[in-house]
Formats: sequence, C-alpha cells, structure tokens
Amino acid sequence: MVDKVVATPAALELIELMKSKYGEVLFHQSGGCCDNSAANCYLPTDLTIGPGDVQLGHIGGVPFYMSKSQYEYWQHTQVVIDVIDTHGGGTFSLEGPEGKAFISRSRLFTDEELATLGTNT
Repeated sequence: MVDKVVATPAALELIELMKSKYGEVLFHQSGGCCDNSAANCYLPTDLTIGPGDVQLGHIGGVPFYMSKSQYEYWQHTQVVIDVIDTHGGGTFSLEGPEGKAFISRSRLFTDEELATLGTNT
C-alpha cells in the first residue's frame, strides 16, 4: 500500500531531535494565512485536532494531519516532508530555533496508486 505522507531522511532526523527535546509531537498542515501550507510540528497540547482535520498517516512515528479544505487540493498527491535551513524566525513550528524548517513537497499519485487509495480524482 502506498503512503499518503512520507519523510526524507533529513526530515526523519529532525523529527527525532524534536521528539528528544519535546517528547510527543504531531504535525499539522492547514494552509492558513499564518502558517502558509507548511507542515508545522506542534506539541499535542498546542493544537486541537478536530473533525475538520484528516490524518494522512505517520512520519517518524509522529501523526500527520491536514485540514480537510487543504486535503481537497492535496488528495491526489503523496506529501513528502523535507527540511530546509532557515534563520529560525517567523514560524509557529517547534523546529524554528534549530535554524531548520519542515517543508511540504509532493508528487502525483499514479492511477494505480489512486485506485489503491480509493481516491477518485
């Protein structure tokens, strides 16, 4: 079965650092004005997951959620979480002080993968 969300080795390494520093964490990508369409890493107590969110899977043992409205645009793609170097500011995500940022890339699912997922796009 194909995964809806995966992470690069660099992202998995940063996820492990976040878990070692903060314990339990989660990812959420909302597409809102403040966090753009970035995959943000939060403490579970910092964000309420609700009926307006879809769980795409896990990366590095951490749950990954996306807002339903954002998922409407991304459902035909595999979300690939990667990492870039930053100056550490302007983010709500936990990795900001590390001078890193999680970013979302994507690739289109093949017709066969979409059939496996039951996605009709």
